Amino acid sequence: MTNAIELDHVDVGYGSSDILKDLSLEVQPGEFIAVLGPNGSGKSTLLKTILGDLVPRRGSIRVLGKSPKEANRDIGYVPQHHDFDADLPIRGRELVELGLTGRRFGLPWVNASVRRQVDEVIEEVGATAFADAPVGLLSGGEQQRLRIAQALLGSPKLLLCDEPLLALDPRRQQDAARLIDRYRGDHDAAVLFVTHEINPVLPYVDRVLYLVGAKAAIGTPDEVLTQARLSELYGAPVEVHNHDGRILVIAAEGGASELMGHHHDHVHEETPWD
Repeated sequence: MTNAIELDHVDVGYGSSDILKDLSLEVQPGEFIAVLGPNGSGKSTLLKTILGDLVPRRGSIRVLGKSPKEANRDIGYVPQHHDFDADLPIRGRELVELGLTGRRFGLPWVNASVRRQVDEVIEEVGATAFADAPVGLLSGGEQQRLRIAQALLGSPKLLLCDEPLLALDPRRQQDAARLIDRYRGDHDAAVLFVTHEINPVLPYVDRVLYLVGAKAAIGTPDEVLTQARLSELYGAPVEVHNHDGRILVIAAEGGASELMGHHHDHVHEETPWD
């Protein structure tokens, strides 16, 4: 069985600084891995390396048995959530279509095959009812559902999710996590899920990759999310609290407190997901 991702003693950095140092990781098909860590710890750098946008200084990387660039068409990417401008002249369906047509040179041409694939993924994420509405007028949850649909075009075997829960309220966070996990189960796809909020994805996570200061810990949530392991990783005392199945991490200087147990209660959603 070919691993979805293989990193072997990888160093990646900018200038003279290493952001990822001696990182080795194997991700199997169908595995859900949450990638955690403070800002600047290398989470986005890791995704860029897997996509082939960054080349390691040292070590090797294989994605779906290929070089990262060769595997790119087999990877689905869900970006961070940012609201679209209200007057953006594009419908939800057209946003999803860009997952295929946006990769081509020249003007996009949507044939029957593309339309069929777009209809299928829109239905799969439950977005049919609002797919023809202007994307800028949709709620944050509806927009993110369309972004997930875009990532699912072509039935990728690897999903890279970069903070897809940002700016969503807790219920929509859970909906997005459930959608991605359902696709993972139906298609035996691997998921690398970067997040500052572990709790919405905790029911689905097989392992956690925790990055701090060019160091890494990998294991099950019970193995990694402990006071002893995180204090070792941070090089400073860290508290881990589990309250009714909800995890909260607090570092001595407050550096880890933003990682978990954090809500975005400024978000307003007009239309509920199913």
